[in-house]
Amino acid sequence: MSPHSRDHRLKVSRRSLLRGSATLGAAASIAGRFSSSTPAVAAANGAETTEIAPGIFVHRGQHALIDAENLGDIANTSFVIGKDAVAVIDTGGSARVGQVLRRAIQAITDRPIRYVINTHMHPDHVLGNAAFEADKAEFIAHHKMARGLSARAERFLSRTQEQIGDDAFEGTKIILPTRVVDTSLTIDLGGRALNLVARSTAHTDNDLTIFDTQTETLFLGDLLFSEHVPTLDGSIVGWLKLIPILRSEAAQRVVPGHGPVAMAWPDALAPLEFYWSLIARDVRTAIQDGMTLSEATATVGQSERSKWQVFDEHHVRNVTAAFAELEWE
Repeated sequence: MSPHSRDHRLKVSRRSLLRGSATLGAAASIAGRFSSSTPAVAAANGAETTEIAPGIFVHRGQHALIDAENLGDIANTSFVIGKDAVAVIDTGGSARVGQVLRRAIQAITDRPIRYVINTHMHPDHVLGNAAFEADKAEFIAHHKMARGLSARAERFLSRTQEQIGDDAFEGTKIILPTRVVDTSLTIDLGGRALNLVARSTAHTDNDLTIFDTQTETLFLGDLLFSEHVPTLDGSIVGWLKLIPILRSEAAQRVVPGHGPVAMAWPDALAPLEFYWSLIARDVRTAIQDGMTLSEATATVGQSERSKWQVFDEHHVRNVTAAFAELEWE
């Protein structure tokens, strides 16, 4: 049994988040009651951080658009503790979310946060990076992420500020990678190796996966969605080609970018693969039948509505992106 086997919860309200550093200090004091041998829970907006395998903790983000209530806490964030150091995997959608995640880590271990790994460039995964700047951590990402994130930085920041409000936005900024992964990279946390792999274009053109060799835990970022409808910002063809490659990789469990803190592997891929296969098939048929884009978005994939959360917020955009890609095949 893991030394972190007991479960605890720490609730942090939105009001507490908005109070800034003083409240965060109080949250740390509360969290400090948990020793490094317990699965201390301290995460944004009252959600818990769960130890899914020895030394691996995951905070589950909400299924929602970013707003003033969740402050950008809509994606799964994780951290892995080695004998010498900690690696954070994605940091949430604002500096405030990142700060509370950092307090959670400090409540569990005094080992230094040496690495911050981003699975891709989307704001709900990277805008918490600023909270870890003082740790002088290496910020690691796919070699294409800096280009994509730089190009969208102004829009990501302005939109997030509008969504969560000026006070909550304070301290949020873009932190670009200080180390990149061209094909693969292994980092050592002290008796614990993490294997990082730069993937071909799928969810985005800068998707990175992380594999913890000690527990055979695979972090897929947004290459895997569960419950929350998938979103497309790369290539539907590329994603469908990548799925069998991912399925062939051995793992005991997988952490999705959105969904449960851990899932069985490779069964977790089935709903995602079905969704994208259906969209690709129906979009190709719509194009062959001479349908307009507006006609396609009104009909393609509508049978999936009941199977996914935030479907109406993202599905039409998925069909639009797939249509734009597939009409030039």
